Amino acid sequence: MPDKGYGWIYNFLSSKELTIILITGLCPVLIVTTFFEAAAPFVWHIIRTLLAMIVVNLFLCTLQRIKTLSKPVLILHVGIIVTFMGGGISSFGYIATVNIYEGSTVDRVYRWDVKKDVSLGMDITVKKLHEEYYPAPLKVGVLRGGEKLGLFTLKTGESFNLENNRIQADSLDIKSQSLRLSIFNGDKYIGYADTSGVMELPADFPFEFKLVAYKNPAIKRTWLDLVLSKNGEVVAEGRTEVNSPLEWRGLKYFHTATNRDPYRNPFVGIQITRDPGTPVVYAGFCIVGIGGTIYLFRKIRA
Repeated sequence: MPDKGYGWIYNFLSSKELTIILITGLCPVLIVTTFFEAAAPFVWHIIRTLLAMIVVNLFLCTLQRIKTLSKPVLILHVGIIVTFMGGGISSFGYIATVNIYEGSTVDRVYRWDVKKDVSLGMDITVKKLHEEYYPAPLKVGVLRGGEKLGLFTLKTGESFNLENNRIQADSLDIKSQSLRLSIFNGDKYIGYADTSGVMELPADFPFEFKLVAYKNPAIKRTWLDLVLSKNGEVVAEGRTEVNSPLEWRGLKYFHTATNRDPYRNPFVGIQITRDPGTPVVYAGFCIVGIGGTIYLFRKIRA
């Protein structure tokens, strides 16, 4: 039992009234961080304090009533405490972003919690940008001996017939504005041609191809080959995309955007997140789920 002189403090900290006050106070503070980003760094100190007080309040409330609580309700209380603790730990994490050109390396990122560029302590290299497009409408001109033979309208992935040959439009390179074509004689693959002038075909193949017009294709999917290095030594590498980040030592590297500068050079947006409270929050959810399942099972059996 708490000392009588300080009993009122214990009773207040473990009271339901304090629970209501803390949760009611937390809601407007979270709203402020959503709509007023400039206030976020300062407000997060308040959020951490409120979450810590909620954990203390729930812990003391549970401790005070531990003998009267049923096991399922006790498990629920423990799960909620663990979940809030995870939320408090997560508040010490951060989100950082950076734009990187394909083939380039950076070692500084913008931390949104402190509103400035900081060193990440390692190098991030975008080794390769991969892009997958939806089929793009285009027009291909065919020449024989320098003379115009025909104009074909199709989409990437489709093909057209040219005498005994089938010409398939494989892929459109936006940067070089060229189209790669696969050439088949019947069902036999005989080579490829690129509208930029590069080809690998039999010497007697009589046709040339020109990309006359095309519509910019819509991006279907993008992903990156990312390399992380420290002091010149590679510490991690792998693929990252929007919903499948590269993870290394508590950091997650997301590919969030793809753009091109006025010279058509591609650059990408990388988001780095650190959320140390995630495992604790998930553990809390599991405990709450177990407590809720037991409580529901008992109610059904009663």
